[in-house]
Amino acid sequence: MSKANNYYNIKLKALSRSHRNHGTKAEVRLWCELLRSKQMMGYQFLRQRPIDNFIADFFCKELKLIIEVDGITHAWEGADEKDDKRTRRLEELGYHVLRFDDVDVMKRVSWVKVEIEEWIKENHP
Repeated sequence: MSKANNYYNIKLKALSRSHRNHGTKAEVRLWCELLRSKQMMGYQFLRQRPIDNFIADFFCKELKLIIEVDGITHAWEGADEKDDKRTRRLEELGYHVLRFDDVDVMKRVSWVKVEIEEWIKENHP
């Protein structure tokens, strides 16, 4: 793993492929409606990208942006601490992490779109 290849972790390749093939409804919706095929302001996003010791739900190399979609498991005891630790590590590597709840993606996808677009405008004009 090196900075040159965005800390790609080949050891997680098979698991990330499995995640792509078995995504949640919210992940699939976000991918299909907002992120696939450079739909988000012309930026290319990748799905389920192994970075360091994690698998990012969505990743844009150019923006150094990771988007996470948090489902029901993120409400379990101890999940907040794990999410915070993960976010801190990814930020140490030079990435920014945006998190959205499954419910927001499923019921307020237009709001999610605006939030991502605003982040891009503010951080990568």
